[in-house]
Amino acid sequence: MSGTSTTPTSTEVAGAGTGASSGAGAGAGERGRDTGTIRLGDRTRGEATDDTTRYAPEWLQLREGVDASARSAELLDPLRIRLANLPGRAGGFVIHDLGCGTGSMGRWLAPRLDGPQHWVLHDRDPYLLHFAAVGSPRSAADGSRVTVETQRGDVGRLTPDSLAGASLVTASALLDVLDADEIEALAAACAGAGCPALLTLSVAGRVELTPAHPLDAEITDAFNDHQRRGDLLGPEAISEACDAFTRHGATVQMQPSAWRLGPDESALMAEWLRGWVGAAVEQRPELATRAAAYLRERLAACEAGELSAVVHHSDLLALARPVGEA
Repeated sequence: MSGTSTTPTSTEVAGAGTGASSGAGAGAGERGRDTGTIRLGDRTRGEATDDTTRYAPEWLQLREGVDASARSAELLDPLRIRLANLPGRAGGFVIHDLGCGTGSMGRWLAPRLDGPQHWVLHDRDPYLLHFAAVGSPRSAADGSRVTVETQRGDVGRLTPDSLAGASLVTASALLDVLDADEIEALAAACAGAGCPALLTLSVAGRVELTPAHPLDAEITDAFNDHQRRGDLLGPEAISEACDAFTRHGATVQMQPSAWRLGPDESALMAEWLRGWVGAAVEQRPELATRAAAYLRERLAACEAGELSAVVHHSDLLALARPVGEA
C-alpha cells in the first residue's frame, strides 16, 4: 500500500488494510520524498529515513468502519483471558501496534479491553503517526486510562528486545506485505517477549462479486499474483504465519474477517475496485483492454447500487508461552 493521493493505488489495495503502511517487505509500495510532514514524538527505529512510504489518510478513513465490522470478535475472549492472566497486569497493558496507519486498530480494540493501556504505535510514516496519535482513544472498556506513544521505524526488523515488556502485539493487513523471513522474525520476537499477537485482516485471495462476471476469476488470479510479487507472500501469508508462530510454541487460532460491501459502502467499493483491477493489470498487462471495460461496467453497477462484494480476509490470534514457562 502506498500513495499520497486521496484514492488507493493498486499496491495500496493489495494489502487492503492500514497495517501495510509499515513499508516492510520488498516492493511494499512506491516511495516518494517525504517533506514538510508533522512528526509527533516519533523515535526513529531501524533504518527509517525521509524516503518514507506515504498512504492517503482519506483511504484509511474510508475503510475504517468496514474494517471494524470485519474483524473477528470471536478472538477477543481468548485474548482477554490471556491478558487477565499476565503477571503484573494490575499495572496495565503495553500494546505494540505494528504498521498502525492512522490508528484504526487502537480505536477498535482499546474500548473492548478492560484495564489501563499504553499503546506504542509503530509506522514508517510520521504523517500517519500524527493522525494515529491525535485520533487515539482515551479510555478502555471499564473507563481506565489509555495513553499512546509513537515509534517511527521498520516493523520488519523486530527483535524480542523491541517488545520487552509488551503485553500484546497487534496489526492490521500487515502479514501479506511481509516476506517469509519477516514473518519468522515477528513470530520469534513475540515468542521471545512471551506476548500474544492479534493480527487482523490478512488477505485470503478470494473475492465474490454479485452479480458474477466472466472476468472475475481472471482478475482475481492476476491480483493474487501481484500480491506475491518479489518475495511477498500475499494470500499465503496467513498460513505461513500460523506455521511460524506454532514453531515458536504459540497456540494459534484463526477466524474469517471478510469485508461485506453493498450499496451503503459504494464509495469504498468503487475505490477498492479501481485498485484491485489496477493491480491485476499491472501484473498482467495483456488484460488491460478487457479490464478497462470490466472496470467501467463494475463501477456503473456500483454507482447504481446493483453490485455487492465479499472480500475475504483472515484474523489470527497467536498466544505465545509466557516468558519462563516450559
